[in-house]
Amino acid sequence: LMKRAERPAVDAMIAASRAPEAAKAGSVAPAAPSDSDEPLRAEPLEPTITIDDFAKVDLRVARVIAAEEVPEAKKLLKLTLSLGGEHRRTVFAGIKGAYRPADLVGQLVICVANLQPRQMKFGLSEGMIVAAGDTTGVFLLRPDDGARPGQRVH
Repeated sequence: LMKRAERPAVDAMIAASRAPEAAKAGSVAPAAPSDSDEPLRAEPLEPTITIDDFAKVDLRVARVIAAEEVPEAKKLLKLTLSLGGEHRRTVFAGIKGAYRPADLVGQLVICVANLQPRQMKFGLSEGMIVAAGDTTGVFLLRPDDGARPGQRVH
């Protein structure tokens, strides 16, 4: 019921399966991205700091466990962050125009966990989330899958 595979047919299948690999090996590598320096010109680098200065900033992975609009504020969302276990921080973040509160709940973010609390008109802010942004938008910096609330960013 089965037909025996002949050696020339097997060799032809092997050669055909190698052809795409050989074509890939000889292909040209994709061009490196050409990033504009416009963001650096718009907001130049701050003065150099020491490693000791940097070590003072305690960046931690946090999970957004609650997010809500601040009705009286144009740009602020009120976030409740979990640093793991019962460790919570309330943070007011100027991301209202870029993110809907419901989309943030459950997401991992990076927060400045040892920032001195600041009394604001809307409540006490106990940290800051890390984001990039300019006139084109606001972009939260998020850890890769596998990161856990409370882990320190080194």
